[in-house]
Amino acid sequence: MQILPSLGILLLAYILGAIPFGYILVKARTGRDIRDVHSGRTGGTNAMRAAGKRIGVLTGIFDILKGVGAAQLALLLAPGEPWLAVLTPLAAVVGHNYSIFLAEQDKKGIWQFGGGAGGATVGGGAVGLWLPSLYIMLPIGLAIYYFAGYASVTTLSIGVMTTIIFAVRAYLGYGPWEYVAYGLASLAMLAWALRPNIKRLLEGTERFHGYRARKQKPEKSAKRKAKNTARIALRQG
Repeated sequence: MQILPSLGILLLAYILGAIPFGYILVKARTGRDIRDVHSGRTGGTNAMRAAGKRIGVLTGIFDILKGVGAAQLALLLAPGEPWLAVLTPLAAVVGHNYSIFLAEQDKKGIWQFGGGAGGATVGGGAVGLWLPSLYIMLPIGLAIYYFAGYASVTTLSIGVMTTIIFAVRAYLGYGPWEYVAYGLASLAMLAWALRPNIKRLLEGTERFHGYRARKQKPEKSAKRKAKNTARIALRQG
């Protein structure tokens, strides 16, 4: 592995990953700063909260393509270098989570780098390394999101699925063992980025989505009606 060309590839991957599509799309659509919305992250889930489903989906697609592009960058420019193929999409994930384009100083003068949690970019990196990953991860990920009801669990599952896919392929002799390191490293990065969400999961206060959210709506509506009925009865009494 030649050091300078490899560093150049990693730098390009970081810059690609650092493009804050969620910030750009939400700003263009609504004029809002996505960093001021809910979690403050720039990924698809928060973009959906800030500007609707279409912007959220579009953000997710662009974030996936960042990972795909980074992995393909390494495979095309440095074929036969599996470790570089592993590090390059990871550099894109670092760029996505800690974007230089969103850098700003806090009140103490410390530089903060905004970004997302990296789930879509991690998945994109896996797809870039092995295209059929898409056909495994996409339906499973959507099912987890809809039925488990937690965006954070879905994001973590991407790292788990990536690790399992590449471990099985390596065990069967169809892929390099180095790719398993991509899955493990990406899972660690996702867990680190989602520390607040994991804490809320353990506390039982994490926000619902999908089927569970829809199921809760009628229950909440019924409770509100009961409260309103009780208030009216008290007033009339």
